[in-house]
Amino acid sequence: MGNNDSTVGGQGPSDEQWARFQEEAAAGRAPAPREPSARARMVTGRLRAAQGQEPPGWRTGPAWQERRRPRRLKAVLAIALIAGLTVVAVRPELVIDRLTGRAEDRQEAAKAAPLPAESVRPTAPPPPSSPDQPTLQDPFRGSPALQWADGAAGIEVPEAAAVGGMSKEQVADALQKTKQFLVSANLDPATLHGERPAAALALLDPRQPEIPQRLEQYLAKPTEQDTPVLLFTRFDPAEVKPVGDVVKVRGSMRAEQGEPGELLVVTDYTFVHPMTKGGTSVQRTIVRRQITLSLLDPARWEATRGRLQLRSYLSEWSNVGCKAADGFLHPDFPAQAPTGPAPTGPAVDPYDRSRGIEGEGCGTVTRS
Repeated sequence: MGNNDSTVGGQGPSDEQWARFQEEAAAGRAPAPREPSARARMVTGRLRAAQGQEPPGWRTGPAWQERRRPRRLKAVLAIALIAGLTVVAVRPELVIDRLTGRAEDRQEAAKAAPLPAESVRPTAPPPPSSPDQPTLQDPFRGSPALQWADGAAGIEVPEAAAVGGMSKEQVADALQKTKQFLVSANLDPATLHGERPAAALALLDPRQPEIPQRLEQYLAKPTEQDTPVLLFTRFDPAEVKPVGDVVKVRGSMRAEQGEPGELLVVTDYTFVHPMTKGGTSVQRTIVRRQITLSLLDPARWEATRGRLQLRSYLSEWSNVGCKAADGFLHPDFPAQAPTGPAPTGPAVDPYDRSRGIEGEGCGTVTRS
């Protein structure tokens, strides 16, 4: 026990001393190794207290520490490898993008300036974009809408001017109220969650024949033909929810003269709503609406001053079920089995604003 204590805790014999001792012992002339003196033990104790560790003796020297360094390095490498595998498992596109060059393409797309306002209908569809799928972090990835304006900022009111018998102030008021109607009908969170679009309905003229009663009927008792989604963008909150709080918008409005004493506000807008089901996959519901509202002169027409009347409307929905009998739009997610009737109409690009909204039925889209 005394030899073990002196070797580990004190200043024991060196390797040369042991070798010499063994040679002398073999020759029969080696003295027994001596225990360190009290002074040596005291100096060793001071070193231990000052350094907070064992002094580098022959069993705890540099060779032992060198063997520990590779293990420490391997541990760090193992942690980095596990972290890398986690990234691949959770977001494999991060690694794939670097290999395919898509990461650079996405960076360029993110830096691209927003498109200028659309003053007239374009003459061609948007150029092809990367076929990337949307994610919860990037719901507009791979979509031409990435460069569109956010929300109400995409509904730009043109400069007002007197039209026909309407003053500049009356035209400006009609344009602003038309924007309010579009925002309430397609961007208001309450409307999107299926609530009654009260703000939009309040802008409409209650004296217009049939229209107010018909819209209330659509909301109260929707059918496949008489559904509120003809005018209002509504989702079932028990089924889906928005991804983030941004809806991409692009379109235009203009004021023009209608019949005598009538001002028309002609609108054509596309709304891109990223939706999720269960917080996993993302589907972009693309809604295009061509709506014409009118402002009538009460001196000529049976109308309420300052209220808008609904002149005409056309709607188109993409990436949703073909039927909306319950008054909601139902996004079709790529991972789920398609529901409802199979599409039979022609394939169209939902981002192509150069074409009109023609016909009825259920078709297919060329991109989402």
